[in-house]
Amino acid sequence: MSQTAEHDEHAGGVIKEIIKVTIILTVLTIVELILGFWMIGIPLESVSFRLAIKGTIVILMMAKAFYIVAYFMHLKHEFKNLIMTIVVPLALFVWFITAFLYDGNSFRNLRNTYDPHYKEQSTIKVEKKEEHKEAKHDEKAAH
Repeated sequence: MSQTAEHDEHAGGVIKEIIKVTIILTVLTIVELILGFWMIGIPLESVSFRLAIKGTIVILMMAKAFYIVAYFMHLKHEFKNLIMTIVVPLALFVWFITAFLYDGNSFRNLRNTYDPHYKEQSTIKVEKKEEHKEAKHDEKAAH
């Protein structure tokens, strides 16, 4: 009989914890949506303000990811070594994505400044065919 009573108490605590986490996730999602819809009305010229809002949304998303992993994947109640085997590769993955985005942005900026029609000019000037024809035409007109 005591096992049943303990099980009922434990189940009640788990349900309260799930309800608490669900409410937290709901509030975080609502705040993200409010910020996202609010950002739509902000003019594009205020870049720093828009970036601050985007950064806030990213932080809120990471908080939601923490709650989902900790409670619904039961990582909160695991050993530290198991937690580290999941968190360290995740941190490396985030670092890789950041590095790839930075590198892609650098490539885009370099590509936009590269002139594909640029040709190295030699020290010897060679008349183009059109210039040569114009020069002959000018000579004939002068005679």
